[in-house]
Amino acid sequence: MLTIVKQALALVKPEVSSVGTGSISARGSLAHVGRYVPGKPIEEVQRKLGLSSVIKLASNENAYGCSPKAMAAVAEEMARAALYPESSSPALAQKLSAKLGVREDQLLFGNGSDEIIGLLTRAFLEAGDEVVMADPTFTRYEQNVVIEGGVAVKVPCRDGVHDLDAMLGAITARTKLVFVCNPNNPTGTTVGKDALRHFIEQVPDGVMVVVDEAYYEYVTSDDYLQTLPLLDAHPNLVVLRTFSKIYGLAGLRIGYAALHPDVASVLHKVRGPFNTSRLAQVAALASLDDPDFVAMCREQNAKERDRVARALSDMGLRVYPSQTNFLLFEVPGSGAAVAERLLRQGVIVRAGEGLGAPGTVRVSLGTPEENDAFLRALTHSIE
Repeated sequence: MLTIVKQALALVKPEVSSVGTGSISARGSLAHVGRYVPGKPIEEVQRKLGLSSVIKLASNENAYGCSPKAMAAVAEEMARAALYPESSSPALAQKLSAKLGVREDQLLFGNGSDEIIGLLTRAFLEAGDEVVMADPTFTRYEQNVVIEGGVAVKVPCRDGVHDLDAMLGAITARTKLVFVCNPNNPTGTTVGKDALRHFIEQVPDGVMVVVDEAYYEYVTSDDYLQTLPLLDAHPNLVVLRTFSKIYGLAGLRIGYAALHPDVASVLHKVRGPFNTSRLAQVAALASLDDPDFVAMCREQNAKERDRVARALSDMGLRVYPSQTNFLLFEVPGSGAAVAERLLRQGVIVRAGEGLGAPGTVRVSLGTPEENDAFLRALTHSIE
């Protein structure tokens, strides 16, 4: 069995430290954890600003919704809403394993892939263990590491891209996990397939390599590594994907990991017994039967990604090369100030300050009409 699995099975960490003033204390590690702040909901902005029309381009949601087949499956499944779901999503595992070319015991489902990030840190980290990640990258990596008393070792990106050589150099005897977000959030960039393959081969066997591919289906570059065929040769490799993005099921919360069965068995010990709902399972199952919807979303997104990136460049703004359904671009002065001006015009985006990328704005790609409205508003928001 893997060394990292043996270590996890021995973990018992009920560490409780006082961070408050009452007789009931929270864990000390929480003193260093901030709340995750998502993009503002449309309803909140309408209510606070008195706006009748608001466009949300802040949370990298699918502008084209989800498959009609998924909606029909959810409507039908409501008749069984009073019944608990099957705990391990066996029907979904069977269909997804056939699609991906992996075994069913190499799949584990979560309440979004975000939950699986938390399961990994819960299962494999003890206080003081180190986790290597890029900077900037998805903020939930660091938050989950700190919650478990671990140490986030952040390696600066180079032009928005993971510096894999520097990340290799940051691995020590205390390192338990390495996160590679590919494509990266918030920059949208990818690492080359040869570079990532070399990285996976060089990471010590006792360190888990977690490759987060939440935006995998949006990638159009030929220089992108297919990681799933590497699973059997690298038991320490975990690949995360989700139905939240191109499949448009963000509101139902279902994602998955492809990983070694021994690692999956450990994560099953720390996950909730019904962590994915009946509705989420059947929606994901039906979505796999609609490849035309996925292809349409990928094609439309690629067109709008190129068009909006060119428009931003024409405004004199630096845009990071993206393989996702969002763009990160630099702005004069504060990204938060630009985001606030856009908000008051009814366009919700994310300021880079909250994403570890000050002086930038991240905009999700919407429909052509939504993107046009964003670009018009931006011309009045840049000083």
